[in-house]
Amino acid sequence: MKDEYDFSKGGRGQFFRPDARLNIPVYLDQDVETWFAERAKAKGIDVQQLVNELLRKDISLIQSAMG
Repeated sequence: MKDEYDFSKGGRGQFFRPDARLNIPVYLDQDVETWFAERAKAKGIDVQQLVNELLRKDISLIQSAMG
């Protein structure tokens, strides 16, 4: 690594994209991932879709319980 870098010709915000979307990775334990993969395959959908469906149901239940 250099002691100094020359940024005098750099452009501020050159690569900034306000519409960029950040996808946060979620890491499941192997047994949980296997369980979801089997259920998703049986339903003919992606694991991501199955997990999202179940989480939406959980959110709905939590919101109902909180009143």
